[in-house]
Amino acid sequence: MARVHGLRVRLDLVEESVVSPTGAPLVAAQWRELMRRYGVPEGVEFSDDLDPAHLVPPAGVFLVGVVDGTAVACGGVRRHDDTTGEVKRMYVVPEHRGNGHSRTVLRALEVRAREMGYCRLVLETGTMQPEAVALYEAEGYLPIAPFGAHRDSPSLRCFEKLL
Repeated sequence: MARVHGLRVRLDLVEESVVSPTGAPLVAAQWRELMRRYGVPEGVEFSDDLDPAHLVPPAGVFLVGVVDGTAVACGGVRRHDDTTGEVKRMYVVPEHRGNGHSRTVLRALEVRAREMGYCRLVLETGTMQPEAVALYEAEGYLPIAPFGAHRDSPSLRCFEKLL
């Protein structure tokens, strides 16, 4: 349970698709925020290598956090290699930040990753996301060498956690 204005708030987690009517708006909001934070002008097409099929069982999952019937958080895991999952699409809508929702989603993803047979999680984030960096460090993630589509970016920060 998280707290909003001193009240306890329950975050229910449901498995969804990143392209569902529930998941897609959260992913779109995440992308808009990332583009703004990293100074990518509006209208510029920017994508990564994530296919929606990457975040479905048996090798992946996408979770949506719901408060009182409203989707407010999300995150997923996809296959990185045979023993490693990669955390993707972690996001909490601004008005629900500071309530522990990202921590709840991340911990649930770690459980699901273990169930999928992964013994390690990796992720990409960046210097313009200090809240994310702080969360991952607080949850025991350690810095690793850059990987992925943005590996040459000076603002990229990559982390891993053994499960």
